[in-house]
Amino acid sequence: MSTDESDPESGSADGSPVPGETVQHGTGVTSNRAFPTSHYAAHLDPFVLFERFYIDPDQGFPMHPHKGFEIVSYLLDGGMAHEDSLGVSHTAYEGDAMRITTGGGIRHSEFPADGAACNGLQLWVNLPREDKEIDADYTDASADELPTREAEGATVTIVVGDGSPIDLRTEMEYLDAVVDDAWTWSVPEGWSGFLYGVEGDGTVAGEPFGEGDVLPVTEARDVAVATDSRLRVVAVAGRPHGEPIQQRGPFVF
Repeated sequence: MSTDESDPESGSADGSPVPGETVQHGTGVTSNRAFPTSHYAAHLDPFVLFERFYIDPDQGFPMHPHKGFEIVSYLLDGGMAHEDSLGVSHTAYEGDAMRITTGGGIRHSEFPADGAACNGLQLWVNLPREDKEIDADYTDASADELPTREAEGATVTIVVGDGSPIDLRTEMEYLDAVVDDAWTWSVPEGWSGFLYGVEGDGTVAGEPFGEGDVLPVTEARDVAVATDSRLRVVAVAGRPHGEPIQQRGPFVF
């Protein structure tokens, strides 16, 4: 996925949800971006950006380059066909995940599969400086391979983390939580991350929260998620590299 150039330096105050922002990509694809946006103008070390993409049947991302970070794509609806310069050709469907390590450089394309629209989530994770030029790599996991566990007040799928076949060069976790009552997300000491609203409505940290909202978290804390009906969120946290994130379109230096 290609993005506009950005080099954010500051964000909003940590602790309150902010709305995502609509981004129109040059290929005609529309995304709801969690960060960086005008509402939260910073990267969230080690995370470069996060957005929900919506690709119509006649749109997509033709072959384009990336380098200097890792990509996690997680499909919510429909299918997305991926091809890359490593020779990989794979279609991910609802609940499937793909990880690309762009390293010193890779080219790939992303198009909706089967003549139907698709939507999903894409996360960019910075590579530490010593890994910027490593060989590109790719892996994927089907929905059945991602562990799903019952927690108090929620059903949680582990996209990245304990038991998932998807791993990165950054210590992190990526949870897909369907909350039907009250659930607590705990951010480890020294980590930063965010909550993003996928579907439904409720409250996060006692404040209204729904689809497209994001709660940036830069300090260890327990985050209370509650709903009277159903609220689906993704919770992502990782250990910062403590290095500047310099994004220039599809490259992170």
